Amino acid sequence: MEDITNREDIELMVDTFYAEVREDDLLGPIFNRTIKDHWPKHLDTMYRFWQTVLLHEIAYKGSPFSSHKKLPIKAHHFKRWVDHFNKSIDKNFRGKVAEEAKWRASKMAEMFMYKLNSNNF
Repeated sequence: MEDITNREDIELMVDTFYAEVREDDLLGPIFNRTIKDHWPKHLDTMYRFWQTVLLHEIAYKGSPFSSHKKLPIKAHHFKRWVDHFNKSIDKNFRGKVAEEAKWRASKMAEMFMYKLNSNNF
């Protein structure tokens, strides 16, 4: 397995992850109810977000938290989210950027939980 090096890798990472999330009994209903039939737009946003974060190619501008702050999500949702994310990375990639992706997802989950729990938004 190779590391994450380009936009196609980002798309594989995101598509693998969301395929699992959409079928998950805990997360799927939340994502599917919120995103509805706008999955192509959501996936494109996620491609651009991770392309910016991992490849340092400016493709995303925005605030990831703002679209999540009103969702009915708690710590166990984030744990499951991180588990799926890590598994989807490990299924397809190995290397420094892959490990960074897992670290950043974990930190993002921590930050989101902190903001949700403290109403710090």
